[in-house]
This record gives sequence, structure tokens and C-alpha cells, in this order.
Amino acid sequence: MAESSTASAPAPVDRTELRTTVVMTVLTVIAGAVDAITFLTMGRVFAALETGNVLFLTFALAGSGHVSAVRPTVALVTFAAGVATASFAIRALSARGRRWFRTTLAAEGVLVAVAGSLALLLRGTGSLAHDPDLVVLAVVALAMGVRSAVVLRVAVPGMPTLLLQMSLVQLVADVATAPRVPDGEQGALRRLARTRLTATICGMFVGGTLGTLMAPWGTGRALLVVATAVIALALSGVHPDLPHHGPPAPRTS
Repeated sequence: MAESSTASAPAPVDRTELRTTVVMTVLTVIAGAVDAITFLTMGRVFAALETGNVLFLTFALAGSGHVSAVRPTVALVTFAAGVATASFAIRALSARGRRWFRTTLAAEGVLVAVAGSLALLLRGTGSLAHDPDLVVLAVVALAMGVRSAVVLRVAVPGMPTLLLQMSLVQLVADVATAPRVPDGEQGALRRLARTRLTATICGMFVGGTLGTLMAPWGTGRALLVVATAVIALALSGVHPDLPHHGPPAPRTS
């Protein structure tokens, strides 16, 4: 009877997985805040959501919507540069057995802090919405490119931190096709997956709301608040053993 009772009990989720979920949720909130700040205070451009920048670029090239082609182009190019640079750094740090997650996360925070400081020097506590500065935008987009490389490496299912469309699709499809979650290990894994998908959606909403509330503070101050949050997370030590969820690296003979 004891064995039967144990077998039917819900399987616990590893604490490392829960900690990973919390860390990635915080990063999602931060990404939502960054995009809200850049869109509202830097002239209709995103630093993290590059899908939006591609669309803005097409609007500009088509001569519709009074959208600048320069700002989305700068964001796209520097975002890609951030991805490339961080990917190289992560590979080098991993080869040396270093804690690459903390290092690259701190680099993101420093870059956002640099962007915030530049915005303060250029416009004080005002906004860059009517006279955007491309250097500030480039540094923020570079930071978000670094973030993208980090989450690609960690590869937590359903938690890309920079966008939520596929998380929303996966959550709705999973609940619609299998509303009841079974007990046991499979049920625990499904609950964790749904929690992560929900956290991504809610985290982006919360981040966007916070970024909107911070936008009246001015570009510089808002970005410095975000940078403080990123650096604090990097130094917190809550992610010393953040797992790598992606496929194993190929073995060399």
C-alpha cells in the first residue's frame, strides 16, 4: 500500500529547475521593460523585439506610416553584433570552465548602464523620442543581442525571454489538447512546462507595464533602473548551476 501511495503522488520538480524558471522570468520582465522604454522614449523602435524592427523597416521602405528606416536598421545590426560577440565569448568561457552565464549577464547590465548614462549626458532627464540618439539605441540593442545569445545557450523550453508568441501558442495548444495534468513524473514535467509558458507571457506583460510606467522618468533614468536590476541579478548568486537544456555538443573522435 505504501508503494502504491508513493507511486501515485505527484513527482517533485527539481529545485534547480524552479530556480531557472524564476531567473528566466525576471529576465523576461526586464526585456519587456527595455522594449517599452525604447519604443516610448526612443522613437518607435525596439531593442529586443527584432520582429517589430523588421516590420518597421518594411514600412519605412514602402514609404508608409512615417517610420524611420535608420533606427530599425541600427537596432537590427547592433543586435546581431551582440549575438555574435556573446556567442563567441560564451564558447570561450565554457571551454575554460568559467561561469559564462554570470559574466555575460553582467555584460548586458553594463551595456544598458552605459546607454542610460549616455542618454543622461545627451538629454538629461528628458526623453529621446523626438530626437533619438543612434548611439544610445545601438548600445541597448547590443545588450539585448548579448541576452539573446545567453538564452539560446541555456535553451529553457518556452522561455525565450525576448518574445512570447510561441509560448502563447504552446500554452494554448497544450491546455486545449490535454486540459487534465496526470500525476507522477510526467505530470510534474507538464506542470513545469505550463508554468514556464505562463511566466513568459505574464513576465512580458509585467515588464511592458513597468517600462511604460518608467518612461516618464526619461530615457536615461529608466535605462539605469533596468541596468541596476540586471547587474543585481548577475551578482546575486541565485544561478550558480543554471542547467543547459539544449542538445549536447557533438563529440569529437
